[in-house]
Amino acid sequence: MPKECLSLNIPFHLLNAAEHGVNIEDVSSGCKFRWSDENALSNQTERIQTEFLYDENVATAVVNLVKSLNIGCLITDFCPLRAPRSWVKKVVQEMPTFIPFCEIDAHNIVPVWCGSDKREYSARTIRTKLFAQSSVYLTEFPPIIKHPYTSENTPNPPPIIDWETVLSKYVGDKSVKPVDWAIPGTQAGFNVLYKFIEKRLEKFDPHRSNVANPALSGLSPWLHFGQISPQRAVLEVVAVQKQYGRSADIFIEECFNRRELADNFCFYTPMYDSIQGAYEWARETLMKHATDKRDPAYTKLQMENAQTADDLWNAAQRQLVRKGKMHWFLRQYWAKKILEWCAEGPEAAIQIAVYLNDRYSLDGTDPNGYVGIMWAICGIHDQGWSERPIFGKIRYMNYKGASRKFSVPTFVARYPKNSVD
Repeated sequence: MPKECLSLNIPFHLLNAAEHGVNIEDVSSGCKFRWSDENALSNQTERIQTEFLYDENVATAVVNLVKSLNIGCLITDFCPLRAPRSWVKKVVQEMPTFIPFCEIDAHNIVPVWCGSDKREYSARTIRTKLFAQSSVYLTEFPPIIKHPYTSENTPNPPPIIDWETVLSKYVGDKSVKPVDWAIPGTQAGFNVLYKFIEKRLEKFDPHRSNVANPALSGLSPWLHFGQISPQRAVLEVVAVQKQYGRSADIFIEECFNRRELADNFCFYTPMYDSIQGAYEWARETLMKHATDKRDPAYTKLQMENAQTADDLWNAAQRQLVRKGKMHWFLRQYWAKKILEWCAEGPEAAIQIAVYLNDRYSLDGTDPNGYVGIMWAICGIHDQGWSERPIFGKIRYMNYKGASRKFSVPTFVARYPKNSVD
C-alpha cells in the first residue's frame, strides 16, 4: 500500500485497534511485552512520517478513522483466531460499502488461503503445497522509506499516546508477573535471531530435544507479537543453509511448514481449542475413555500451583509461570499429563491446558499453542496408537521416556518449589 500511496501522492496511516476484556492475553505474561513494543513502534513511525493510532474498539476506531481522515482504502493483517476474525467481520458490517477493504496475510510466508483450501491432515500433506510456492512468497522485503505525504487532517505533531494508561487497562491481574529475560521490540528480536544463528543453529538438530541443554531459537515471543517475521527468520537461515545443513533444514521446516500448518488448522477449524475440533477417531476414543478413573487426579488449581507428585511436570509448570516459556518437548509431556490427571475428562483437560498456556506463556493465544495442545490431547496431526486407559488411541508419553532424552534432575533443579512459590 505505501507504494500505491506514493504513486497517488497521498498519506497512509497505521491503526492499532485492540479490544481489552475479550482475550485472556489482557492479563497474561505477554501483555506488557506487547504494549512496550507498541510504544516503540509508535515512536518509529514518526521517523517515516506515518501516523500511529490506537483505539480500544476495533469497528468504531476504523469507521471513525475513515470519516475523519477521508480514507480511500483499508488493509488489515490476518490472524486465524476467532476474536480477530470477529473484529474484521464487525468492520465489514459497519464500513461504507464503497470503501475497498482488503485482508493480507503477513502472519505467514504463504497466505493461509493460498497454502491450502482445506484443513490439512499433517505436516506431510501441506509441505509440498507450501514449498512449491516459496519462490513466489519467500522473497526479500522492500526497503522502508520515509513517506513524504501527510494528511491535512492529521494533527502536527501527532497526538501522544499515553502507553502507561493503555497498559493499565489491559493488565487486570497483577498476579501474572511480567518476565525479565525477553526484551520486546524488533531490534531485540533481530538480536535473538542472529545470536541463535551464530551460537546455536549448528546444534539445533542434535540438541533441540534436550530440555536440560536446549539449542532452540527462542524467537517465539517476537514471532507471536509480529516484532519479527517468520519470513525474515527463514530468509536469514536460508542464507546459511549450506553451512549448517540438516540443522538449518529442520529450523526451516519448523518455522515455515509446521508454523503454517498450525495457522491452517485454526483457520479451517473454528473449534480449534475443543475436542469438537479433533478428528472423528480421536473424539471417539477420548469419549470412550472419558470416565476412566484418574489416579492420581488433580484439580486445575493444584496444577496451576505445580502441586503434583511429578517433579518434572511441576518444574515445567514453574518454568511457564516464572519465565513465560516452556520447551516444546515439555509442552507435549505437560499437556498429556493434564489429560491423564483431569477427572472431568478430555474437554476439561483441553480447557485447563489452554488456560495455563494462554495465561502465563509469552506466546499464549497463538495458533502454535492451540495446535500443540490439540496434538498432545486430541492427536491432531498425529495418528492412532495402541489403545490404553484414559488416552485411548492418543499417543502416550511418560516420565521414563523423558529421562531417556535428557537429564531430568538437571532441569528440575533449576525450578525448585521454594524459589518463588
